[in-house]
Amino acid sequence: MSTRIPRLVIAAPASGSGKTTVATGLMRAFADAGLAVSPHKVGPDYIDPGYHSLATGRPGRNLDSFLCGPERIAPLFLHGAAGCDLAVVEGAMGLYDGAAGQGELASTAHVAKLLRAPVVLVVDASSQSRSVAALVHGFASWDPEVRVAGVILNKVGSDRHEALLREALDESGVEVLGAVRRAAPVHTPSRHLGLVPVAERQAEAVDAVAEFAARVREGCDLERLLALAHSAPPVEGPEWEPTGSWAGVPQGHNPTTGPHPNGAPVIAVAGGPAFTFSYAEHTELLRAAGAEVVTFDPLRDEALPERTAGLVIGGGFPEMYAPELSANEPLREAVAALAAGGAPIAAECAGLLYLSRTLDGKPMCGVLPTDARMSERLTLGYREAVAIADNPLAAAGTRVRGHEFHRTVTDPAAGAVPAWGITHPARRVEGFAQGGVHASYLHVHWAGAPGTAARFVAAAAAAR
Repeated sequence: MSTRIPRLVIAAPASGSGKTTVATGLMRAFADAGLAVSPHKVGPDYIDPGYHSLATGRPGRNLDSFLCGPERIAPLFLHGAAGCDLAVVEGAMGLYDGAAGQGELASTAHVAKLLRAPVVLVVDASSQSRSVAALVHGFASWDPEVRVAGVILNKVGSDRHEALLREALDESGVEVLGAVRRAAPVHTPSRHLGLVPVAERQAEAVDAVAEFAARVREGCDLERLLALAHSAPPVEGPEWEPTGSWAGVPQGHNPTTGPHPNGAPVIAVAGGPAFTFSYAEHTELLRAAGAEVVTFDPLRDEALPERTAGLVIGGGFPEMYAPELSANEPLREAVAALAAGGAPIAAECAGLLYLSRTLDGKPMCGVLPTDARMSERLTLGYREAVAIADNPLAAAGTRVRGHEFHRTVTDPAAGAVPAWGITHPARRVEGFAQGGVHASYLHVHWAGAPGTAARFVAAAAAAR
């Protein structure tokens, strides 16, 4: 099966070149022109997709060949882009940077090849002129299977500077599709893990995305970029669906069917400014497995949703909201009571901190026998892991691939059962598995771990 979806991959020679500004600006500019634009991000990044969603009005989706497997990239892309006029994929890091020590795996180049998509290279031209041609030529010729079809020059200083850059690139054979002028930075504040998420600065983020689009419209040839997107060949393969074999559930089988007189189990999913890290496919998988998914905000809601039978607490920045989370004592007590009752709880990174006894000295839910605190050390990277014991997410021995990204640490608890045994890049144990609680720093994309959502929903139905 083949599906024709016009598409572009926006890449760069290195981080800091302006990929997010250009990619998000293009998404918004094309959306403003009346196109249905599907936004995608290479890698495990949770924050950029929030800006993409703001630009397009559609869920920002990740394409990570390490977390989900190369075989799922095209199907996940087709799922996200279904019914759209155009797809824009923002890359990660430098074009050829991927999982450490594993060649091209998880790089933007790898994803571009899997999608057979043309690549537009965003180059920070602020400190060069003729040398830009050598840089672009090197990236365009490094891998013949990667089609670097155009370049957008960023941070161009003047008309004269632009003329020099274009003259040099005339000899490279790579088309110049835009030149964005150097200007005062758009206000996009960052903190210890990257940009501040959209949910924490909604009004300012709307203005920033509008400014990105204005700069792209002024400096880029949108007509040529759209023509380039239309030059991409059809995408081969089936579309990913949150049911059936893609989800690890036999066709026609619903893991929650049976004598459940209260209807579909309610799965409460933490949201709001403190818990912004999630993949769109997780909610889709939970619903496809028979759950009723209800989002709540631990900063404001004093009770869990009615009939909560399972709880998912993803990543985010609880360390920025520790006093407010701590002050919401009724909800902390409700979470502790849910855990004590044996309901399944899946907590990743921020969720692990929230379930701890304390976070930077502030009382949290007290579900886990550990205390958490900020650290100077950044823990970052892909991981391979195995489940230590049976838990609501995986049977003992199940192997997964995940990603860590945090500046907090938790004190080890004597006698606690770890959630995962990390097998690569270094052997260690990590997280907590006790009763129905599975809490870990490891972010796992459930689309790459078939059966996870179905197992969790089945555990919620059984516990209820």
